[in-house]
Amino acid sequence: MATMKAKVPNYLNLKFLLLGFVLLFLLLLLLRPNSSSPAPPSTTESSQISPSNVGTATSCTKLPQSLANTIIHYATSNTTPQQTFEEISVTARVLEKKAPCNLLVFGLGHDSAMWSALNHGGRTVFLEEDESWMEIVRQKSPMLESHHVTYDTKVTQADDLLELRRKPECTAVGDMKFSKCHLALKRMPSVFFEVEWDLIMVDAPTGWIPEAPGRMGAIYTAGMAARARSEGETDVFVHDVDRVVEDKFSKTFLCEGYLKEQQGRLRHFIIPSHRTGSDMPFCP
Repeated sequence: MATMKAKVPNYLNLKFLLLGFVLLFLLLLLLRPNSSSPAPPSTTESSQISPSNVGTATSCTKLPQSLANTIIHYATSNTTPQQTFEEISVTARVLEKKAPCNLLVFGLGHDSAMWSALNHGGRTVFLEEDESWMEIVRQKSPMLESHHVTYDTKVTQADDLLELRRKPECTAVGDMKFSKCHLALKRMPSVFFEVEWDLIMVDAPTGWIPEAPGRMGAIYTAGMAARARSEGETDVFVHDVDRVVEDKFSKTFLCEGYLKEQQGRLRHFIIPSHRTGSDMPFCP
């Protein structure tokens, strides 16, 4: 994602694994029973089908253009996502159950077309810090919905920002636009505040050099958006938890008690709405 532009993956090329994964998903999608399909014709009706109307008795299922573009993209690309196949599979399993849904991704990268395809029929939104990189991706994948986001933190501030966990204004659940917590990302595109997100992936902004903005605010904001939804649960994923910031902030603000699974450098949290119970503690 944002960090993919500067880092070189140190694992085997995932191109064909990803392509196979997308093709398998499409096959399952096409074979999925359609509850809204009309009931099969009765015996009497079936017997009335003649060679002249056979062509109208069945219909073809056309592959959506966005999914076709995704297959072509990964079949012809020499670049691969930074996440491993095992890490991607964690999120893909959740999407298989919840899609179509609302998916928010911090970062825009080589895997963006894949996430959008796996959430076919839902809304997938990408938040990116680098405007020039956004234009490059948009030219290659114009069907993706992406928005520019700015950050006012630096990795060097991480220790001080971590202490905000003790501040009541940073644990109070409410409208993020009016939050008094310095970690809250309030200069977000309007879509962030208008949609209740079913899945949130934090794989940006840049966080591997001291002067980079770091993912402190993104992790905190993802957790608070999950708590603030009207009801239900939000699946939150954080990548690169082998790094200090991602490790500490995900455990602190997404809570170890909500940790569902970890695969490699990816953590999966399931955070329930805190609107349904005003006495719910910040962490279980």
